[in-house]
Amino acid sequence: MRSMTSVDFQLVIFDMDGTLTRANLNFDEIRAAIGIDEGPILEALANMSDAARMKASLVLRDFEDRASETSELQPHAAELVSAIRESGRPVALMTRNSRRSVEIVTRLHGLEFDFVRTRDDGVNKPKPDPVLDICRAMRAAPDSTWVIGDFHYDIVSANAAGAISVHLAEAFDVLPDWSSEAHHVVQSLREFSTLLGIQLADATSS
Repeated sequence: MRSMTSVDFQLVIFDMDGTLTRANLNFDEIRAAIGIDEGPILEALANMSDAARMKASLVLRDFEDRASETSELQPHAAELVSAIRESGRPVALMTRNSRRSVEIVTRLHGLEFDFVRTRDDGVNKPKPDPVLDICRAMRAAPDSTWVIGDFHYDIVSANAAGAISVHLAEAFDVLPDWSSEAHHVVQSLREFSTLLGIQLADATSS
């Protein structure tokens, strides 16, 4: 694992579902409602006919709307985002969700980001493009950028871009094999804040 002190990093990129918010999308239910047997949903939609894709996209939107409207933040999420920005470093959000769902979540929880990259903005994770796009926009070097997420695609995207990948493994009783691909594994956003050298309030706050 590489180590980095708080004075070194230039940018932090957060995933949304399962990272800043508690995971509340049931992907098996979404696949069933759309008629997909298995595999990533966005890639399945890309291979559909125009008519089928339009219908499936509406189903996906409804699921995402409900999840966003009922979302709950992970402990310390809002505090950590604010603390990083107050330290003078930008904070970005990178998600395979739609911009519509991001706007619901940010409005609901009062979150502010310096850059938001959604599936509506181009190539998605696990490709490195989202990380590289954000780094260019924020004028940050990928190797001075931290990327934290709860899913394999977050780690693959970060590593491919040359960024520092962090797996938030709070939801896993047993670490998946791919977790070892991350530069760091943490069990909470508070633990991640320690890696960044960012001080949060006492452990009783959320």
